Amino acid sequence: MNRRLLFLLVGIGFFLGGCSLAPKYTQPQAPIPAQWPQGNAYKDTQTKPGTPTVPELTWADFFADKTLQKIIEMALRNNRDLRLAALNMERARALYGIQRAELFPAVNAMGAGGKQRRSTDLISPGDPRSVEQYSANLGIAAWEIDFFGRIRSLKDQALQEYLSTEQARRSAQIALVSELARVYMTLAADRENLKLARSILESQQASYDLILKSYQIGLATEIDRRRAQAQVDAARRDVPRYTQLAAQDKNALNLLAGAPVPEEMLPLDLSSVTPPREIYPGLSSETLLNRPDILAAEHRLKGADAYIGAARAAFFPRISLTTSVGTASDALSGLFDSGSGTWNFAPQAVMPIFDARTWAALRVSKTNRKIILTQYEKTIQTAFREVADALAVAGTINHRVSAQQSLVDATAETYRLSNKSYSIGMDNYIGVLNAQRSLYAAQQGLVSLRLTKLANRVSLYAVLGGGGGS
Repeated sequence: MNRRLLFLLVGIGFFLGGCSLAPKYTQPQAPIPAQWPQGNAYKDTQTKPGTPTVPELTWADFFADKTLQKIIEMALRNNRDLRLAALNMERARALYGIQRAELFPAVNAMGAGGKQRRSTDLISPGDPRSVEQYSANLGIAAWEIDFFGRIRSLKDQALQEYLSTEQARRSAQIALVSELARVYMTLAADRENLKLARSILESQQASYDLILKSYQIGLATEIDRRRAQAQVDAARRDVPRYTQLAAQDKNALNLLAGAPVPEEMLPLDLSSVTPPREIYPGLSSETLLNRPDILAAEHRLKGADAYIGAARAAFFPRISLTTSVGTASDALSGLFDSGSGTWNFAPQAVMPIFDARTWAALRVSKTNRKIILTQYEKTIQTAFREVADALAVAGTINHRVSAQQSLVDATAETYRLSNKSYSIGMDNYIGVLNAQRSLYAAQQGLVSLRLTKLANRVSLYAVLGGGGGS
């Protein structure tokens, strides 16, 4: 028994001392500039003292709107895409557990019994024709001792796959939170446009009624009446259009939330939405390396290195061990009698001499690493471009909103003066129509730019890797 224990301890010692043939991982240099873009489009995006950067903010800190926070919490509980990402992570963790268990021997208890009646032609005189045999054993079957790290490398590859899916779940959460906030704000903007369209329709209808009365008493021309009618029809067209858009926005919000959002939680207009906090990207573009999609790509790259180690180990001997201890007897009642003990120790070594598949597998593993490295670098470059685009919007949007507000003020005054001139007979009605049309377009443009400003803050927070915390 001591000998069997010694053999087992020696085998475990060899196992624990197994080496790894995987290449040592070194983080590749990021193929992007060290600093964020500079220039006129980025003047208002420089980091200011006291302003938090994205890693310092959870989504609950970033989104100041309390109603939006409640909808996000609802989505985090109910959204099916996020649930699928979490289930994929659990599956990858379980697969890692399976691969990790390959490092340890599987100990099984086995019991067997049998009774046989033999032919008299096949037995010696005096031997019984009926034979019974019973056994009980505890053993290990074909346990591979990982001298050269093949199983360890496969375990490491499974671990990196699990860590990659964990980062994929974080990416899914960031995408969900940012998209839900964007849809929420878009719904607010479309509802504001709907209110604006209804207001314009009422104004156009009132103007048309006045023109119609003037036309009926000969103070207005047929052209004035037709032009006024055209403006009313144009306004009537916009009311159902924005009604449709607002309904579709609500449908999208319900889908993202994973359940119907109560009416009282929906925004009335953009003015009712509390803006997200203002953020800055920091000084270095290395911030991007903490984005979950980039971390996921890096884990896949580490997994590719581990797979190379497994492919290299296939060129070396594979040593396995089968062993058992137990008892055997020709009677069930005698299984545990003195002298019935048995043991078995059967190591096996297989040395590959020629197998073209091992060379092909090694080439595949090395090429696969190059592919994953290229994907990793492209992920970083895409992330840099996304941040740069968001910064370009952030650096110019305030000037655009200010200019659009000035345009709205100017066209509103032009409309007021044109209407006054027409009412006292100093101008024709076409000037009023043009001024009113310009005012409506300017007001719609202002709503669109205000939405762009809010949505860009959300986009910047997301592309910098925020939104994953609670």
